[in-house]
Amino acid sequence: MEKRLFLAIAVSLLILLSWSTFVSKTYHIDNKAVIAKTAVEQHTPSSPVAMNSITLPETKPLQPKEVFKFSTGSMEVSFDEQRAAVTEVLFKDNRHYTFPLQAGFLTDDGSLRFKKLKTTSNTVTFIYQDQNKRVTKKFIFTKPSYTMELQINVENLSPAPINLPNMLLLGVANQSNKNTQARYQDVFLVNNEKSLHLSPGKNYHSDAVKTLGYRDQYFCAIVSPVEGNFSGYIKKIDHDSSEIGLSSNDIILNAGVQIGHSYHIYLGPQQLAYINKANPNWAGIIYFGTFDFIAQLILQLLGFFYGIVHNWGWAIIILSLAVYALLFPLSLKQMRSMKEMQVLQPKIEALRKEFKDNPQKLNKEIMELYKEHKVNPLGGCLPLLLQMPIFFALYQALMRSVALRGAKFLWIQDLSEPDKLFSFSRSIPLLGSDINILPILMAIGMFVQQKISMSKSAGAAAEQQKMMLFIMPVIFGIIFYNMPSGLVLYWFVNSALMLFYQFKIYKNA
Repeated sequence: MEKRLFLAIAVSLLILLSWSTFVSKTYHIDNKAVIAKTAVEQHTPSSPVAMNSITLPETKPLQPKEVFKFSTGSMEVSFDEQRAAVTEVLFKDNRHYTFPLQAGFLTDDGSLRFKKLKTTSNTVTFIYQDQNKRVTKKFIFTKPSYTMELQINVENLSPAPINLPNMLLLGVANQSNKNTQARYQDVFLVNNEKSLHLSPGKNYHSDAVKTLGYRDQYFCAIVSPVEGNFSGYIKKIDHDSSEIGLSSNDIILNAGVQIGHSYHIYLGPQQLAYINKANPNWAGIIYFGTFDFIAQLILQLLGFFYGIVHNWGWAIIILSLAVYALLFPLSLKQMRSMKEMQVLQPKIEALRKEFKDNPQKLNKEIMELYKEHKVNPLGGCLPLLLQMPIFFALYQALMRSVALRGAKFLWIQDLSEPDKLFSFSRSIPLLGSDINILPILMAIGMFVQQKISMSKSAGAAAEQQKMMLFIMPVIFGIIFYNMPSGLVLYWFVNSALMLFYQFKIYKNA
């Protein structure tokens, strides 16, 4: 296999990891990713209004004092009683994963002090009352699904009209460097024109919003107003935090009149089956970036294979076998091309010596040699290049797949994390405190594969081959070392199949 291509792939993998960590988020329009712009940058007559021309609700910070927990079976919701808001949700069926919202579903500026009025097996009701108004908030949970409804009722108790804010704070995103989930946080927004994926770290405003969502690596919160014309916004409140919410024009409520409105809500894992069951229009929150289509297809195939073998590890192996079988004709051509290149290597070395002072003549003679023997020097690259979109898509899918969270296979306790065959109390340079065996086995296999395909050459080319023989397996081993074990398992199986067939070809040659 071409050493330069290996190096290019290694650089691509490094870029992939750096991109997902440091680069600003993107959004997609009709499933195409586009660089997101803030409302200030988009201020045209037909675009959302600029942030400095609107008035967003100013919520008042309040540390929750009275927190109580409400269990729905699959999840445990922590409520801040004073604000009638959700601070966090504990998902029991997913290794007790905590999804923080801080002030989820807050419907005022934080100045009202609610009290818990009533709880039943599937409802929680809060009430606030003063001399002017009575406000009730009722959370209705649908068991055993992850959907719920928020009903709000306001009654004017005063003899004069009152002005009411019309808003809902979906949650507060913590973007600090200490938050390991910050890199995965994403805001999903659907208006009359398009669906967007936005970074919570930038101010944004859009009119006519139908759906607003907020997600981290595995879980999400989605809200859709039942009626009314709402705007969606992201508002930076300090260096590390942003509010995500809906707002509308204030309501003027006449004396003795009461008004009610409600929201449909999904609060659960980013799994297509659950979200589609709740509302198919919400499925767009599951998004994997540039290779979204391939990632979605891979997850569907993995789900299909899992339905057969009932183990995610075996499902990944079957997926690797399926991809290998699909690309086998090209892989066979690749290995034959590598073998032919190896046979031609002595002649190429002779040409390099003969025309060492004439690079143009050397290139011409080498191309003539390829043409004479009907060898395509790039013939070995195509199968690997076709694997790259699959690899990148699988990386994104496995990083965000809640189905693989905690999935076991052989010694692997979690296919979404490194395999961690052994752990030590002290950290080892480059390896850390865990020994991940799959990347090491993959690097060894890569070493053997390159050793088999090494051509019998001399001089500088031979020295370069020897150097790459050791350097490339080490580079790939380091890159893969802390990747999800499910991803490494896929690549390891594919490499093992390539190695097996390559050994067979060279043995029979």
